[in-house]
Order: sequence, then C-alpha cells, then structure tokens
Amino acid sequence: MLLTLPSLALAGSSDASEWLTTADRSALLAKQPDLGFHKAEGGKLPVITIDTKQKFQSMDGFGFALTGGSAQLMMKMSAPQRHELLQELFGRGDNEIGVNYIRVSIGSSDMNDHAFTYDDLAAGETDPKLEKFDLGPDATTVVPVLKEILAINPKIKILGSPWSAPAWMKTNDKLKDGSLKPEYYGAYAAYFVKYIDAMRAQGIGIDAITVQNEPLNPHNTPSMVMQAEDQAKFIETALGPAFGKAKLKTKIIVYDHNCNRPDYPLTILKDPAAAKYVDGSAFHLYEGEIGAMTQVHDAFPKKNLYFTEQMTIDEKGETQLAVARAVSRLIVAAPRNWARNVLLWNLAADPSFGPHTNDGGCPMCEGAITIDGDSITRNVAYYTVAQASKFVPDGSVRIGSNEPEGLENVAFKVPGGKLVVIVANTSKEEQKFEIRDHGKAITTSLPAAAVATYVW
Repeated sequence: MLLTLPSLALAGSSDASEWLTTADRSALLAKQPDLGFHKAEGGKLPVITIDTKQKFQSMDGFGFALTGGSAQLMMKMSAPQRHELLQELFGRGDNEIGVNYIRVSIGSSDMNDHAFTYDDLAAGETDPKLEKFDLGPDATTVVPVLKEILAINPKIKILGSPWSAPAWMKTNDKLKDGSLKPEYYGAYAAYFVKYIDAMRAQGIGIDAITVQNEPLNPHNTPSMVMQAEDQAKFIETALGPAFGKAKLKTKIIVYDHNCNRPDYPLTILKDPAAAKYVDGSAFHLYEGEIGAMTQVHDAFPKKNLYFTEQMTIDEKGETQLAVARAVSRLIVAAPRNWARNVLLWNLAADPSFGPHTNDGGCPMCEGAITIDGDSITRNVAYYTVAQASKFVPDGSVRIGSNEPEGLENVAFKVPGGKLVVIVANTSKEEQKFEIRDHGKAITTSLPAAAVATYVW
C-alpha cells in the first residue's frame, strides 16, 4: 500500500502555511498549524527577509532521473499500483508532490540491467545512415512510463542525456570509455535527431538534451570521454546545424558534469561558432563547489544553468543531518546559483540498489523510492525534492532573501502571486526565527536538521 500524504490544501491569504520534514521522520512533508502574520518589529531572533523586488531566474522544475532501471521496475508493478505511484509523484492534487521535470537517458545509463544504444551492431559493422536505429528496450519500459506520466502532467519537461554513442562510432569500439570519432560527427548528430523524432512519434516531446553525460568520466558502463574542445567542434560542425536543418526546438545543453571544472563549459561558451547553438550548461555536484555555476553565469549571463544530477541517500548512522543537508546543498544552493532546475539521481531502485550494469554500474545508488514488487518505500531524496516540487511549479521566479547562519533558504514567487520559502536548519539545535515580507512577519521554529516550506 502507498502511504497517503496529509491533505496539502493551501491556507488562506492572511496566514502562512507550513509543511515540515524532520530528521527523525516524525514529520514527513507534514502540514503544520497555519502561522499568522504580525507587524514586523525589532527583536533578537534571526530574520529571513524576503525581497520581491529582487528577481532572478525563472524555474523549469524539480525532479529526478527516470532511468531505464526505474522504468523497468515500474513496468513490473501491477497497473493499478503503478498508476497510483505515478499520480502521487507527478500529480498536483492534495496528496501528490508535483514533480515537473525528469531526465531520461538516450540509450542506457549505468542504471540499466545491461548497456545498449539505439544502433548496436556486430563487431566490425557500421551504420552511417542509421538504418538500424531502434529505441530497443526503452520502447517497452521508458516509453510507456513516460506516456503514463504525460497523461498526468502533459506539460512536464523532459531532458535526454546519452551515456555513450554507439560503439561503432567510437575510438575503442566499446560502450565503456573511448571517444567519438570525428568522421562520425555527422552520423551522431543525426542519431540525436532520430531520437527526438522517434520520441515525438510516441507523443513524447524532448525539451532539451545534454551532449554527453559526464564527459570526463571513463569509468561507467556505458560512458564516453569528450573533451571541451571536441564538444565545441561537434556542436559547431554537426549537432547545431543538424538541429537547425530539422527545425528542432530542443535545447542543446553542454557539459553535464561536476562543479570542479567550470572551465569546460566556459571553453565552449567562449567559442562563438559553437555557443550560438547552446542554450546553457549543466552541472553535477559529486566534486567541486556549487558556486562554479555562478562563475559561469557571471561570464555568460544570457546562457542558462541547469542542475541535472546528484545522488542523495539515507546516511546510515548519520541520519540526523540527511534531509537538511540535502535540501541545503541542492534545493537551496542550486537555484541560488542560477539553476533553472534541480534533478536528483535517480527515481527508483530495488532493495539491492539495482538494476545496474556490470563493470561500471552504480552498486550504491539508492532511488528516491525503493520498489519491491508493488511495495514502495520513500527515501530521503523523495522528501528532498517534494519540499520544492509540491509548491514551486514551472514558471516560478526566484526572488531575494538573506541567509542567517544555519538557516539556508531560497524564495520564489509562483504563478498566481503566492510566495514560497524553503528553509533548512543545518544546525544541531532548534532554531526560532522570523520570516519578514513587506513589513509583516511570521515567527516560527525548526527542530535541528529539519526542513520546512512556507507558503503565503
């Protein structure tokens, strides 16, 4: 049976609503008593001041990677239980969390039961005209799950990312490691176009693609190394022109790797011949500091930033900081560094953290949910995203707010005019504080390592 969330109807305009998640799980996205506003006056409490005059980026959404393994597990569920789960995840009703952005792999990721692309051939064969292109296993897993999701939320944004080009296009003729041969730049660009067209034929629109997942990581199965100069050349000479010729509106996003190498997207954005085709850059946070995103934004403020992957797991023996740390590092910090989305890795896994590929699959990647037959367990990543996705739909705009010590937060103005503030108490003690908005204030408190979303 799926857990039924408490009713999440919004409070009246004269009060602020609060939804709380605590480190000990005594409250999980739990509605608290409404908070009345009072006149803002001086005091000794920490104050979070909202500044609606400061407007930053629009938000595209919060969500997860729908890996092939996630979809495979869902397709093994009974149809009624799968529908109930997807409705909870992607619906916007009282008991639903409104996930509005998902990432899928173009071909397999390392969270599939085996590695594949959409044009796999016998050793020594090539297919430069892509006559054998086929969606393969995704046709019976990812595609039907996406169709169910789109029936719930037709406007959800979908990002596609490849882990590897077909082996015959690569320098080592393998799906792990190796690089794209320049003589197949044109064929690989056509591969992207075929993918977008094939998904459209299934009623699935791809809003954006990244050129290569983790282009500096040769260790996953599958994986492919693509240096910044090579990615720029591929976009300039093949991918950008191919998208233009096909009249595709799908965005091209570069990099899609850790915050320790902002020089990678900067190299591409400094190349005008490539940059003219590029919508923006994507980042992960397994290495580096998230402020690297602001570094790229400041250098190229007209290009967008995306946060496309980070694993967040239940930390055995250290659970007291898990949700607050995750919300602070990702849900708060990524938008404060110009990200238009926040995506966690990955949506679902089984109790053994599978399925995953051999020799380079992730053996410790806990899903936001654990699926065991029809049984569902919601993990820390589920509540991390839900604290935002439930309340911050696409089209929301990040607005100004200060950050008192230990009260990391981010604020949004959502379509319709409501304000949303997400606060993480990253200290080890309860904190009492005020949130002020144009001369009025609410006084509230958060337990140690708890998070809350406030709406008015």
